[in-house]
Formats: sequence, structure tokens, C-alpha cells
Amino acid sequence: MAYSGSRVDHRRSRKKRSIENGTAGINKKEMWTPHGHLTYCTNIHAGESWKDHFAALQHHLPQVKKALSADQPFGIGLRLSHQASVELNQAGVLSEFKRWLRQEDCYVFTMNGFPYGGFHHVAVKDQVHAPDWTTQQRVDYTIRLFDILSELLPENMEGGISTSPLSYKYWHKAEQQVNVFEQTTQHIVQVIDHLIKIKTKTGQLLHLDIEPEPDGLLESGPEFFDWYDRYLLPMGMAHLQKQWGYSEEASVQTIKDHLQLCYDVCHFAVGYEDHAEVVKQLQAKQIKVGKIQISAALKSSMPADLSQREDVVQAFRQFNEATYLHQVVARQQEGTLKRYPDLPEALKQADDRATQEWRSHFHVPLFVEDYGVLQSTQEDIRKVLSIHRAQPFTQHLEVETYTWEVLPEALKVPLTDSIIREVGWVKDYLNTVD
Repeated sequence: MAYSGSRVDHRRSRKKRSIENGTAGINKKEMWTPHGHLTYCTNIHAGESWKDHFAALQHHLPQVKKALSADQPFGIGLRLSHQASVELNQAGVLSEFKRWLRQEDCYVFTMNGFPYGGFHHVAVKDQVHAPDWTTQQRVDYTIRLFDILSELLPENMEGGISTSPLSYKYWHKAEQQVNVFEQTTQHIVQVIDHLIKIKTKTGQLLHLDIEPEPDGLLESGPEFFDWYDRYLLPMGMAHLQKQWGYSEEASVQTIKDHLQLCYDVCHFAVGYEDHAEVVKQLQAKQIKVGKIQISAALKSSMPADLSQREDVVQAFRQFNEATYLHQVVARQQEGTLKRYPDLPEALKQADDRATQEWRSHFHVPLFVEDYGVLQSTQEDIRKVLSIHRAQPFTQHLEVETYTWEVLPEALKVPLTDSIIREVGWVKDYLNTVD
């Protein structure tokens, strides 16, 4: 069963909701750039309770908005833990947040529903996927987030929530994967059901955005497309035709409206994916991109001379911290990819002479490309944004750099300044004339 504890009252008129959200009288163009809504993800702020997270928003957001969007409403990419979502999903608490949004001239259009539990000051590692999409807990949490987003979303705007790529690949044996794909897809369809109900009652288009990640059950463009074709479409169509009486065409369109891709640039870069080809495939399959998460990874070529390689290995070792997974994908001489579940495993095999390059899943600041002997995948961001600038393929752009607290000390700048530089760098690049 879907989560039934929602405090959303869909009986209120859209006009009344827009007044409460502080959006009445705001022209859509005033909240819109030629490239879409641009924000940053608030998972950079510690605080798993709503009280603590709201305190962080109150401290940082007014300064960020003043620097980046002084004369226009500023969008927020809101991250809520399970605990915070339960606490915010109370009528009085949610009303207080709405008043604050109106006061600060801010709005929420996208949310991050990937990390369910603690995300700061604890060892997250593979537990970032837990509970995964095999569980009803993940369904209930996601539906609760959508009910909150439905309340916060300005009128005439679509909203999206990014989520885990179904599960963590190493948790499941190969012979179990068909059952896992079927079980997780059934739970995804439950959420689509809920989004259909919201759209029927409010007219809002809300979408769940699957975020492929290295070592996720879906970790690449090809794996996402394969799941979409082999599991989501046939299972979703059968359900919608039976449950809602939809035609085959209407079922397919409904699935594509409500289940989209979260294009995390860091994740695709770590996998050495061809961004132009991925976007081409998305367009060919008519699958939408719910949002681009603008993020950078670490990379370096690996010298064939092992004595020269040591400086590179020592530089990567500085980023070997115990909070998050830092998967490494090594490009080998024959062009194959060798995958390591975390940086320590890669460091143990740093003397593999067949390795030509390492890329590591570590969300480093966007505005820094050169880390001495290491570099970031900033060029991948430029490629994706250039494709989007030439032919926009989403309405939502979200900077996602959440590793500020675990960066080497030499790379840290005050958090508010870092956020402003991150989003400002993206704005400047999008506005650059080639």
C-alpha cells in the first residue's frame, strides 16, 4: 500500500495555493531563465532533522539569493531525510516553511530523494542506497516527498524528485537480479500511480527521476535504457491498462511523463560515457530528463612508468575518506573499464600497468579544474551544458556538490561563498557566447 499519512489537502483551489506559496502574481518568465531553473542541492548542508536543516537554510539561502538572484525569485533543490520529511509533513510546520519561502522570495521545484537516512557526520558508504527500491519504506518515503513537493510547487510549474538507481549492485547475486528488477519496478509503478492521482486532482506534473550511479543496479545509460525497455514499460503498461483503463499509447505517455532520468554529470563522467550519444538515445526513445545534476569527479592519467605514477596515487590518497563511496573506474590499455567499489580497493591495485586513467566518484567543486597532478571532469560539465544550451532537454538544473565537509583542508572555502561560486560558474558558462 502507498503511504497514507499525507497531509496534502487537494480540495483547495490552485489560486489559494499560489497565494499561500507566495507565487500569486509572479509571471512564469520571472522565475525562468533561457536554460531552465537553476539551483543547488541542499544536501550540502548538514542536519538530518527538519529543525537543523531549516536552520541551515535560513543561514545560507538569503546570502546565496542576494548574490545570485537579488531581483528574481530563487529556486531551491531541497533535500529531506526520512526524519526531516516526517517532521516537515505536519500542517503547521509546512505552513511555517511556506511563509519563510514567501518572505525570502524563494520556491522549491526539485528535491533530492536519494539519501534516505543520515548523510553527514556518519559513514554513509553503500548505505546511501538503503532502504532500496525492494522495500516499501522507499516507496512510502518517496510518496511523502511528492506530497510535500505538491504543496510547495508554484503554479504552472512541473516538479521532480531524484532517486536511487533501484539498489546497490553488490547486494544482489546475478541469479537474483531478475527478481530484484521486477520487485523494484513494481514499487516504482506504485509511485507512478500516486503521481497520476496528484495530477488528476491538482493538474501538477510531477516526475520521479532515476539517478544512475557507479555500482548502482542501474549505473550507466545503457543499463537505464535496458531497464526502461525490458521492465518499466511492459510492467507499467500492463498495470495502467488494468488499473486505469488506459490505452497502450496513453500508458506509454503516462510512464514517460512521470518516470524520467536524473542526468548526474559526475556519474556519467566516471563511467567514461559519451554524453552526446546518451542524449541522442534519450531523444530517440523519447525519454525525458527530469533534471541535470551538475557535478564534477576526479580524474588523472596513470603514467606507464610506475615511478612517475606515485605522485598521482598519493594525490588520490588525500581524497580517501570514510564517509562516502568513492568508486573508481579505470580505463585499461585495451579500452575496457575496470571497476573498483571504493577508493581503497583501487589504491591497492595502483601498480596495474594496464591502467591508463582513473576516474573517481568524488563530488569536487565545479569551479576548480586543476588539482595539481589530478584534474576534475569539468570538461564533461561543459559538454553537457553545451548540448543543453544548443537544444534544451530539461527544465531543471541543480548543482550537486555535497562533499564540502570531507574535502582536503586546502580546498575548503567558506560554504556560502563556495555555493555562490558553484552556481555562478554555471550561470556564467551558460551565458557564454561561443
